Amino acid sequence: MKPISILEDRKNQVFTKGDDEFDISCGKKSLAGSVSQRACVFCGSRVVLYPITDALHLVHGPIGCASYTWDIRGALSSGPELHRMSFSTDLSGTDIIYGGEKKLEKALFELIDIYRPKAAFVYCTCIVGIIGDDVAAVCKKVEAKAGIPVLPVHSEGFKGTKKDGYKAACDALFSLIDRSREEIPEKIPLSINILGEFNIGGETWIIREYYKRMGIEVVSVMTGDSRVEDFSSSHRACLNVVQCSGSLTCLAQKMEKEYGIPFIRVSYFGIEDTSKALYDVASFFPDRPDIMEKTALLVREEVAAILPELYEIKADLKGKRAAIYVGGAFKAFSLIKALKHLGMEVVLVGSQTGNKEDYALLKDMCNPGTVILDDANPLELAKYVLEKDAHLFIGGVKEKPIAYKLGLGFCDHNHERKIPLAGFEGMKNFAREIHETVSSPVWDLVPRKCFVDVLK
Repeated sequence: MKPISILEDRKNQVFTKGDDEFDISCGKKSLAGSVSQRACVFCGSRVVLYPITDALHLVHGPIGCASYTWDIRGALSSGPELHRMSFSTDLSGTDIIYGGEKKLEKALFELIDIYRPKAAFVYCTCIVGIIGDDVAAVCKKVEAKAGIPVLPVHSEGFKGTKKDGYKAACDALFSLIDRSREEIPEKIPLSINILGEFNIGGETWIIREYYKRMGIEVVSVMTGDSRVEDFSSSHRACLNVVQCSGSLTCLAQKMEKEYGIPFIRVSYFGIEDTSKALYDVASFFPDRPDIMEKTALLVREEVAAILPELYEIKADLKGKRAAIYVGGAFKAFSLIKALKHLGMEVVLVGSQTGNKEDYALLKDMCNPGTVILDDANPLELAKYVLEKDAHLFIGGVKEKPIAYKLGLGFCDHNHERKIPLAGFEGMKNFAREIHETVSSPVWDLVPRKCFVDVLK
């Protein structure tokens, strides 16, 4: 097999633990020509705001941008499903020459009249930034007449990386929250907001139930299965619990500065991190020891219910090798811990949006020889999956074809999955999926050696 080389300008974004001096380069724009797996600024904003179920989401730009991000989160709703509609101003060549502001205004009034949303988000795409449409002015004009919040999301794709899209979404969300706050808000006792949970497979409902059993009120979830009205009281919560650190940490920081709401970072994936998340929230209310008692009971019951099956699965998976490539590095931390519980070794791990601190922690968590990548491309991923002889690839929709073409199992841990992977129930679901995938007899029929010609 002909070896696959790494682009010269990307060599500082790929490291092997124990072989290289670790000083990873990250947080920069993708290298031109590398066909990055990373999404654009616009896409980053969409994945954060999309699950607000009773809001209008209008993409101001060419139809391709709306098509690419339709149903991008696959977020489940317990009520309205307006978010699953994909609206676009469908800018054409004429609009680019003469401007698209009138078309945007007309589209907003028409859609608001038909669907009666509680708020509207207008996403700016690359072309809008280039032609200079004053989207904020149009939104302000429509809001004054329509009587609902109309919020510009300044997410022009060329502005930076996916993380800049997260910031654009946080700015829009904060604007929505800030409109309804009182001068001196009265705190809701024993309450939290959950930030960065998107209810892809019903995780929001599982996590809410845990906190209900603990005696904690969840004021709002940002943004899984959320309603615009939910955000009107979010500034009254006692604590912000940030689940996906990359996407909504910026909002948590804004809320801490403006409203005095402290925040903690947690993960609800895997036994260890889920337990810690619940205990950390309980410990925030030290004057209520009964909450900690309920939490300890909850954890004992939930762990006892799943451990026997996990031990059986571990016996079959022990020694198997996994590759991980996900959006945020915080998710990778939990995946490594969960796979260790199942007896599996991580041989490759990377993310789209990790920072230096994230990668330093990944290095400490991984075994010698593990490849650590920032903002990878398909050839790099294929190269290391083959070299490390992985049995499983965990990633998103763009990594699935890579895994299947190379003849190894795949687990979707991103936007397109249909089963919940959060909490104790989620750990059981994850273990079952990994077991069924890695143990499938189909891999005996499509050995990896049949696919190495693809990379020659």
